[in-house]
Amino acid sequence: MSTFAEKADYSLYSNAFGYLRQPLNFKPTETDADVVVIGLPFDMATTGRSGGRMGPDAIRRASVNLAWEETRWPWDFSISETINIVDAGDLVFDCGDQEDFTTRLEGFATRILDSDKALLSFGGDHFVTLPLLRAHYKKYGKMALLHFDAHTDTYSQGSKYDHGTMFFHAPNEGLIAPENSIQVGIRTEYNTADHAFKVIDAATANDLTAAQIVEQIKQRVGDMPLYVTFDIDCLDPAYAPGTGTPVCGGLTSDKAMKIIRGLRGMNIVGMDVVEVAPAYDSADITALAGATLGLELLHVWAEGKGLVKK
Repeated sequence: MSTFAEKADYSLYSNAFGYLRQPLNFKPTETDADVVVIGLPFDMATTGRSGGRMGPDAIRRASVNLAWEETRWPWDFSISETINIVDAGDLVFDCGDQEDFTTRLEGFATRILDSDKALLSFGGDHFVTLPLLRAHYKKYGKMALLHFDAHTDTYSQGSKYDHGTMFFHAPNEGLIAPENSIQVGIRTEYNTADHAFKVIDAATANDLTAAQIVEQIKQRVGDMPLYVTFDIDCLDPAYAPGTGTPVCGGLTSDKAMKIIRGLRGMNIVGMDVVEVAPAYDSADITALAGATLGLELLHVWAEGKGLVKK
């Protein structure tokens, strides 16, 4: 198992192209990767400020700040010595063609999953989660959804391509089980009569401990296959200003990381981090939050798959 890079072969910021300094590989199914990283430069479904298409690049650049730490605190194992990670670059699609993007992403994700690899996706606006769920459903069947966000994204009045309607369509397509799914951080208009997801709104989440939130997540999800999607606007704009639809009153990055770490032992089958829009960022703190949340998810995934040698 190779480490992120031999220290003698690079200076910290040189040749840092892939997530966590991993080399780009455009034939990921032909590798021995455990996890494939894919960037999704797509923001044609936004309803607020555009710019999420630049998120994957910003997250990769910010991840350089994480790659030097072989054993990341507070974990007791090295992710680079535990799993193989391959960065497949950004999805290529016909510019301006939403249908082409949707079809190509579902096809790419299906091929990755069929090769018995997991997928960590960086958006892009939140619409990208819908074709990802379609691909994961083919592999795992109906899943539970853990959804971190300021918005429920269950708005049925949206168009076919809309980053606010994925979780209206996904239950109707039978991809996820709302009765086993939960949303954390919601702080915009919603009506639980419109959907069956459990909601821990942001005000409640900020009053609860991370452990109390994790307990509710585990009770809701049980042992179902779990897809985790993290919209960066779940975080308060103080911690993530670089996003298209920021909403005050969100979670801290510390609490979000503690919740994710608490998912140990759950059957995570897919994961994404979306809505990083670097044009609105300050000192790259939103991109760093996105890169860090992705790394925390990788640690949880690796431990949950029994790959950690004790």
